Amino acid sequence: MIPRILAPLSAVSLLALGAVAFGQTVPAPVTVPSRPVPAATPTPAAVPGPAKAIVHRKRRPHPPSRAEVGVAAANRAATREPVVAGFINAVQIYPFAEGSLYQVYAAPERVTDIALQAGEGLISVAAGDTARWVIGDTTSGNGADKRTHVLVKPFSAGLATNVVITTDRRSYHLALTSTAGTAMVALSWTYPQDALLALKRVVDERQAAAPVATGITPEQLHFNYAITGDRPAWRPLRAFDDGRQTYVEFPASIAVGEAPPLFLVDRKGDAQLVNYRLQGRFYVVDRIFDAAELRLGLTHQDVVRITRIEEAQAKRRKS
Repeated sequence: MIPRILAPLSAVSLLALGAVAFGQTVPAPVTVPSRPVPAATPTPAAVPGPAKAIVHRKRRPHPPSRAEVGVAAANRAATREPVVAGFINAVQIYPFAEGSLYQVYAAPERVTDIALQAGEGLISVAAGDTARWVIGDTTSGNGADKRTHVLVKPFSAGLATNVVITTDRRSYHLALTSTAGTAMVALSWTYPQDALLALKRVVDERQAAAPVATGITPEQLHFNYAITGDRPAWRPLRAFDDGRQTYVEFPASIAVGEAPPLFLVDRKGDAQLVNYRLQGRFYVVDRIFDAAELRLGLTHQDVVRITRIEEAQAKRRKS
């Protein structure tokens, strides 16, 4: 007889009943403890606030020093730009001045000719950028008319560099700038200092060739001067005066040797320098003196004395 089930049975109870029905021992049920479910941790709600913008600040460039500003100002002041009035045909003529910076404009596929002075020997050419500029040199003419030409050409526009040219006479400083199409065909220099030196040489030669004294007759000259003392190579040949000026004549070697200074000697024996000028191989003193000395040397001093003697005494010496 099957017992009446009054209440719903669990799966464990049904197994137990089945075991009783077949005469089996039912083991005690195993109780499995249940895990407590952890309570959810409340997450705090995000509090809304104003958005912060990210700002990237650029570093300010370091300001140039006072020395850098001074160098830049000096370079600008020394730069000589080409001007229309300075062109002869297509050649820009710069007046040369020591320390000037000459601006040169060049262009790709065009050669600019930098012509040096005739007879000037090239020593070296140095450029700041030799990778993007082609720089070479050549010559024209022969003998004293031989000229050196420095040729420059950029690879592209927008380039800038400098060039220093040294010769046996001077140094040239140039600033090179390349443009898209405008280029100077050639440039050269005039040399005002050389012209002044050449003019001075001409004047000196004329003065040397001119007579020492003009407008006087031989009767006005007085040769009553005695020359005594040491005998250096510059010892005067004679001395004379025209009643107003005294002339001391030297050998021709005075032009290439060292000229001795002239001292006037008073009656007490004291010596003092006197103003005189060298004209050719003559000392010209704008006065008449009784005694003078020419002195030259440090460790061994050569002394030559010039003494004016009375006319009667001079005549007795001649006789």
